[in-house]
Order: sequence, then C-alpha cells, then structure tokens
Amino acid sequence: MKAMILAAGRGERLRPLTDHTPKPLIDVGARSLIGHHLAGLARAGFEDVVINVAYRGRQIIDALGDGRAWGLRLHFSEEQPGELDTGGGVRNALPLLGDGAFALISADVFTDFDYARLRHRHDADVHCVLVDNPPHHIDGDFGLDGRALVYAAPRYTYAGMGVFDTARFAARDTQRFALSAVIREAMQAGRASGERHAGRWIDVGRPSALEQARAVACGGHVAG
Repeated sequence: MKAMILAAGRGERLRPLTDHTPKPLIDVGARSLIGHHLAGLARAGFEDVVINVAYRGRQIIDALGDGRAWGLRLHFSEEQPGELDTGGGVRNALPLLGDGAFALISADVFTDFDYARLRHRHDADVHCVLVDNPPHHIDGDFGLDGRALVYAAPRYTYAGMGVFDTARFAARDTQRFALSAVIREAMQAGRASGERHAGRWIDVGRPSALEQARAVACGGHVAG
C-alpha cells in the first residue's frame, strides 16, 4: 500500500513563522513536522509516499529529497496554491498513487498513532481515524456504530488520518473539492468505517499547539 501526505496548505494561523518556512518543515523537536510522519510511515512498513505540495512547494521538495534518509521513496505532486482543496489534491495525485487503497495523512497533525494499523484496512472505501474532540472543535465530525462511520452522537473529530480508495476520487468530475465530500458520499453508500485513537494527537494549527508538540517531542515521545 502507498501512503499520501497532504502538505499543500499555507499555514495561515502560524504566521509569521510560515511566511518563510512551509508548515510541514517547521521543526518539532529534532525533526520537521513532516519528518515525524515519514519516520512513522517507514517504521510501519510503507515504502512509497506521495506528497502534494503547493505553497513553497519547491522548498519542501528540496528539503526532503528522494526519501532515502527515511528508507522511503518519495513522489511529489505539485499544485498551485489554493487551487484544488484537499480532495482535489488527491485526485491530482492519482497517477502517482495508482489503483486501490492508500493511506492518507495530514501533515498538520502530530501523533503517536501506529500507521501500521492503516496497512490492512480494505473492508470499506473510506476508513477514518477519529479522536476525542479538541477545544477548538467541540462538536466533532462523526460517530461510530461498531465500525461503521455515522453522524450519530457521540461524535468524534476526524484525525486527518485514514485509508481511502482511489476510485472515490477518480469518479469525481470536478478538480476542486474537499476531502469531506468523499467521506460523506462513502457514508451515504454504507462504505465508510472508522476507529477511535485514544493516544496522543495534536492539531498543529496554532502557535500554542506547536509549542505543545515541541514540548512532547523534546520529552522523548516520538510521533508516528
């Protein structure tokens, strides 16, 4: 199974830090934010990782190289900033992803989730990892009925990690769309599952969250 990391965002809420450094390259302890994900994917047995880039994309490509530093093969899908949204970014990367299921991870999160859990999720078109609702998203996104993803309470927050089938993106006839649209369609078709992660998870979208992630990393707790 291949993996894809969404790394095309601007990181507006972390300005001015992101004015010169793309958010995925911000240091979190001894590694960049995206470096934690790459290390976790390598430990989980992934070999090929697709990364979509837009804002300061060339800076990300130059910093990460071909992936040999992590024992991976990296493939980059370049976009124009703000052009495709999350779902459209995946659709644009389909030639690099091939067919079938792939793991999808947001570069914005810092977590101790074991990515090996994503490698064998083939029983649904969409499989989402959920976490307890953070203070900035108290209403959550989805609930769980057994393993089925539902809208019923209690609701949890989509963690920015999951497994998706490329066919769900190839079937879209528009270039720009959100990942949430793909999740909703799979839910309506009864083809969406989920699991709850009770471990560490930080949405590194605000300066306070970045400092929290750095404190955790410096304390010896490695993401991934």
